[in-house]
Amino acid sequence: MTTGQFKIESYIADSFIMIEGKKNSNCFYIIRSGKVKISKENPVIHEEPYSVLGPGDFFGVVSCMSGQSREDSAVALENTSLICVEKDLFGLLIQKNPAVAMKIIRYFSRKLRQFDHAIISLTLNTAGEENPAHLFNVGEFYLKNKSINHAIYAFQKYLEFCPTGSYKEKAFERLKSLNSPFTPPNVPYREGMNRKYPDNTMLFSEAEPGDELFIIQGGRVKITKIMDDEVLLAVLKTGDIFGEMALLDNKPRSASAISYGEVTVLAVNKSNFEGIVQAQPQLATRLIQLLSERIWTAYRQLANLVIKNKLGRIYDMLLIHIEKHKISIEPKKSHTFEFGTKELINMVGAPAHEGEKLIVQLLEDKNIELVAGKITCTDIAALEKTVVFNRKQTAMERQREINKGVISTIIK
Repeated sequence: MTTGQFKIESYIADSFIMIEGKKNSNCFYIIRSGKVKISKENPVIHEEPYSVLGPGDFFGVVSCMSGQSREDSAVALENTSLICVEKDLFGLLIQKNPAVAMKIIRYFSRKLRQFDHAIISLTLNTAGEENPAHLFNVGEFYLKNKSINHAIYAFQKYLEFCPTGSYKEKAFERLKSLNSPFTPPNVPYREGMNRKYPDNTMLFSEAEPGDELFIIQGGRVKITKIMDDEVLLAVLKTGDIFGEMALLDNKPRSASAISYGEVTVLAVNKSNFEGIVQAQPQLATRLIQLLSERIWTAYRQLANLVIKNKLGRIYDMLLIHIEKHKISIEPKKSHTFEFGTKELINMVGAPAHEGEKLIVQLLEDKNIELVAGKITCTDIAALEKTVVFNRKQTAMERQREINKGVISTIIK
């Protein structure tokens, strides 16, 4: 059955709608009636083992829009009717009902921020700061590291958003010593929708309240965060979108954006965002595709962090890179990664002394080689089988832990 150009699918109670791990999924679902249970074999930290969705809710968007395998399974809890939206028709859905796109974008934004917080807290042992008062610390860091323009920007923003803050006098003193005004000057590259920023210019700082997202028209932008030192999170290029989380969920920026060479961007603010989404459905499609890819990557990183077997985590990290780049997995197909053993150990957060032993174990695998300093897998299908086996082991261990907890609770 179809409604307009969208297909309607019906499922009886207890039937599977989606199966975790299925590849080539080119559609997602919106519930018309009934209830659907969403579950994962290995839920990540801070995530419920399952959720129940009802009319108006959606599922399957991440795998559909990112082009990755299904990240969870869906089962009809009762007789259920669904709208099946194919990826190619997403723009049409937005034109007919832009509110659906906004609902998906806002949900994804919250989910991505949740995942980012969990990853940072697990890998760097801190949740970071998103209070505008943190802008003073950002200024102090850049001043100490002689990045004067970034320090000035952070101190000025601190005074703008914390005019009565406890570091007010110190911020004034810092700016005075740097012969800089207490408020940011009006410059052409910070006005209008179409902007061109000079090299090494801070577009926004972490902890700064945000009211714009940016689409790169040309050039590159570094995304960084201060965690004892300045950590490079990403380098974005033409076509990429950033800054959307602060715009959509009214939270301070979680990271800083700095031009990497001269960069041209399109700035979209809160007042015109929904209108632009409706007028240009391709923007919403691109944004949801971007958020889906980020959520998929963040989820896989979190799933990797909870694998107790360190060697298993290394195999899983290799597969993450293969899946992320959408490399087809075939028996005996070889792939050379763009990194060596040191980088791989850093990715899984293993200390150097432990990492050396893990690499020795890894290279005992007949399908893993080290060629010219780069890791090569000569059979990525075999790599995938190893990862699937380790995932099942992790799921069994987790279930045993849950059962132990239930038994001990009963005994008490």
